[in-house]
Amino acid sequence: MPKITRRLPPKSKLKSKSKSTPKSKTDAAKRVKKAGNAAAKSKAPAKPWTPAEVHEAFSRFRKANPEPKGELEHLNPYTLLVAVVLSAQATDAGVNRATRALFQVADTPQKMLALGEDKVRDYIKTIGLYRNKAKNVIALSEKLIAEFGGEVPRTRAELESLPGAGRKTANVVLNMAFGERTMAVDTHVFRVGNRTGLAPGKTPLEVELGLERLIPSEFMLHAHHWLILHGRYICLARKPRCDVCLINDLCRWPEKTV
Repeated sequence: MPKITRRLPPKSKLKSKSKSTPKSKTDAAKRVKKAGNAAAKSKAPAKPWTPAEVHEAFSRFRKANPEPKGELEHLNPYTLLVAVVLSAQATDAGVNRATRALFQVADTPQKMLALGEDKVRDYIKTIGLYRNKAKNVIALSEKLIAEFGGEVPRTRAELESLPGAGRKTANVVLNMAFGERTMAVDTHVFRVGNRTGLAPGKTPLEVELGLERLIPSEFMLHAHHWLILHGRYICLARKPRCDVCLINDLCRWPEKTV
């Protein structure tokens, strides 16, 4: 009986054909994310406010509140400076509760130095970062006496040179104490400038300069107060009150509720 031999196929044909597998969920997620990023980049920016719209918005603010006031209580330029320095990362109401008693006994740099850092700290201990702030209050008081004759200077550069004082502090003091048309950008103004599309910016300085370019001079004396109050009581961080907003028809925020 003849021997039967089996011919095997070439090795290449012995390899099992791999089934084509679908893309993993991770790959799919990456594609979705990539598409989303592309869409975000291609999304047209909000239409800039026109000069007529800016004028209309601030006309409404002026009509509703002709003489807005800052909410930090003070007696003179010095106590205003101290109050603003103390207000960093704190509420105006909290600062006022602490400074009412403090300013009764120390309303000048000389009196503050006489009081001393330990006692200043006791007066302001309910305010956040009170230890460091007490040091700054004493240090700025010393510098005012040594370099400025005990008076609050009237230039931004000099104000910013004081311990604990930055650009926002300088702008507030220049505006409220000396009537300069400055724009102090705190967290409320920063939010309003960006959310409404009025003056979008990645930094407070960008928002400040954008607002200064847009807002007519006739409104600049009170503009930062109107924007602060608007952000504090209407254009809230979590639940903005769009239904009672004076400028809701002008606002560019896509998520507004009216």
